[in-house]
Amino acid sequence: MTTNGADASFARPSATRTQHAIRLLALLDRCGEAVTDLDPPDTIKVVRSELRLQAMDFWMRNPDYLADQLIARVECGLDPSYLQHARDLLDDPEPDLRWYPMPRWFFGAYEPLDDAFSLLEVYGLATVRRAGEPGRKRHRSQFYLTPPGADAVAEITTDPVLSWYTDQAFLVHLVAGDDRGGDLKKRQYEQATYAQTELGTRIGPITDRVRTRLAALAAAATTQDEHDGGASES
Repeated sequence: MTTNGADASFARPSATRTQHAIRLLALLDRCGEAVTDLDPPDTIKVVRSELRLQAMDFWMRNPDYLADQLIARVECGLDPSYLQHARDLLDDPEPDLRWYPMPRWFFGAYEPLDDAFSLLEVYGLATVRRAGEPGRKRHRSQFYLTPPGADAVAEITTDPVLSWYTDQAFLVHLVAGDDRGGDLKKRQYEQATYAQTELGTRIGPITDRVRTRLAALAAAATTQDEHDGGASES
C-alpha cells in the first residue's frame, strides 16, 4: 500500500458501483443485527444507522486503519493470533487492491450509498427505509438484508475471489462490535491523519505508523517471552 499520504490517494481509481454494493451486502450480513416484528417483512438483518454503516465501510476500504483497530483489540485482550491478520492487511497484495480511500466531510469519512444500494434493491438483496417524525428535516436511514441477500452472501463466501469481502467484513465486525456509529467515528478521529484531513479531500493512509506499532508490540512480546523463559529456568 502506498504511504505517500493523501496526495497519492487522489490517483487511486474509484471503486465501481458493483464493488461498493458487494461491500455493503457483506457488511449487512456480517455486522447487521437481527430484525424485530416492527421491521419490514421479508428482512432478516439490519444496520440501523448510516453513520455506523459509513464507519464500517471506511474500515473495509482502508485495511491499514482496520489493522490498527485489530492491534488495539489485541492490546485489550483479543487473541494475539489476530496480529497476523493485521500483518496480512498491511503486507498481502489483496487488501491493497481493495484500498479505496474515502473523502472526509463534517461527520468524518463519507461517500453516498444511494447508487450502490439501488443496485442491491433492484435485485431484491437489500432495502433501505427512512424513519423520522413528520415535519422534521432529520431522518434516519435503516439498511436491511433480505433472505435472497443472505443467499447471495453465502455464494460470495465460497467464491475464491469475492470471499475477500466476507472475510474482511468479519474483521470489521470484530473491531466494531455493537458500538453506535458515533462511537466508531470517534475511534477513527483518534488518528491524526484522519482528523487533520481537509474537508472534501481523501483521507490518507497510516501504513507506516501501523507497521511501527506492530513492530513495537512484537518486540515487547519477545522481551516478555525471554523474561518468562529466564524465570522458569531459575
